[in-house]
Amino acid sequence: MVTTFGRPGYLRRALEAGARGFLVKDGPVEELAKAIRRVLAGETVVDPALAAAALSAGPNPLTTRERDVLTAAGDGSTVADISARLHLSESTVRNYLSGAISKTGTRNRMEVVRVARRRLALTWGIRP
Repeated sequence: MVTTFGRPGYLRRALEAGARGFLVKDGPVEELAKAIRRVLAGETVVDPALAAAALSAGPNPLTTRERDVLTAAGDGSTVADISARLHLSESTVRNYLSGAISKTGTRNRMEVVRVARRRLALTWGIRP
């Protein structure tokens, strides 16, 4: 995978999806060509700086469903709106929001959405 978005979260998702290479396209053309040849030869090639950033970022603290709920909450939707959109009960939506708030150390739904947009998008490639 050759991308403009060299973020740890994108790298993790690409590797989980089966990518055997992950490079940011800003690098020298010669290095890119060399990396493509290595992948074709069966090697896994990952941008070293991005690999180091992914290791230092640690795992994403949020579950997929917590991210889904935060994404739905990002436009200011009510719990009822989110539950209808995601086909979940209102209490389940509240549980997911509470989990995300707890894991991010925030105080309320608006704060967790703001923090997720700023910090988690940069670190893990999440777009709530």
